[in-house]
Amino acid sequence: MKWTTGLLAGMGMMLAACAQEAGHGDNPDARAFIEYMVAEHDFDREELQDLMDDAKRKDSILKAIKRPAEKAKPWYEYRKLFVTPKSISGGVDFWDRNAKALAEAEQRYGVPAETIVAIIGIETRYGGNMGGYRVLDALATLAFNYPRRSKFFTKELENFLLLAREQGMDPRELKGSYAGAMGYGQFMPSSYRAFAVDFNNDNQVDIWRDTEDAIGSVANYLAKHGWLPLEPVTVLANPRPNADMTIVNDSLEPKWTVGQLAEKGFPATSQVEDDVAANVFSLQTEDGKQYWIGLKNFYVITRYNRSRLYAMAAHDLAQEIVKARGGRS
Repeated sequence: MKWTTGLLAGMGMMLAACAQEAGHGDNPDARAFIEYMVAEHDFDREELQDLMDDAKRKDSILKAIKRPAEKAKPWYEYRKLFVTPKSISGGVDFWDRNAKALAEAEQRYGVPAETIVAIIGIETRYGGNMGGYRVLDALATLAFNYPRRSKFFTKELENFLLLAREQGMDPRELKGSYAGAMGYGQFMPSSYRAFAVDFNNDNQVDIWRDTEDAIGSVANYLAKHGWLPLEPVTVLANPRPNADMTIVNDSLEPKWTVGQLAEKGFPATSQVEDDVAANVFSLQTEDGKQYWIGLKNFYVITRYNRSRLYAMAAHDLAQEIVKARGGRS
């Protein structure tokens, strides 16, 4: 009886594991997606059916998507995840190895080399961790099993299949994050198609193996989202006792000006023109709240990842890498 019970329990575990790894070929949403791709983009129905049969449902992806670090940690803990001695020294090494491409990207797009390096460092540890999930599995899992953001990930799956076809890539082979982000800079498929560039002119856009394309693509992304060359990113504010705290963290977008923020009790601690677009945000340090004025370039970094913590970590890491190199040259 014990043997039978154990056997049944073992079979149950195997069946549960199989369910977690099942393909999406019989999923009604996946079938509707197939019909859409056939009608809209002239994909082959049988090939897409085989692909959806092969696209595995991953419970680990569904768990991971619900626990981003920035929602769980205050700034002083979040910063420690990304601004570390290892990430700084890794940034110096990456810059030194790719100095020519970084200088060319800065000249062409106006984005500082250190900002490009820092973003690649935060995203993938300078290419050391680009993600171990098949992009196909990640996007299918989230498109067809995560109702809250199903529309977004279904669109990304569409872009992924179009990208694979355009670039002559096998969609079964490409790997990325649990959310389907890819390459050194962790581009989602729609961003890949819109902003990734063939920076070294070899007639292929490859942000997995080609560091030049990866560098140029990150710079192009920031430039296309409005990066202002030679302009600052953020400056510390020194709030007055009567400062209007209702405007703190009110928007990622710079909806005020530096002059208006000063009138509302948040003067900048370094000189910035009064008519420059800005917002004000707070960060929780171990000693209490710190207030910062976010300028247009800070907002641009949040277009890469919609998080003030991310943008500040990228900015801090960039500055620390410059210091560790002994300057920008």
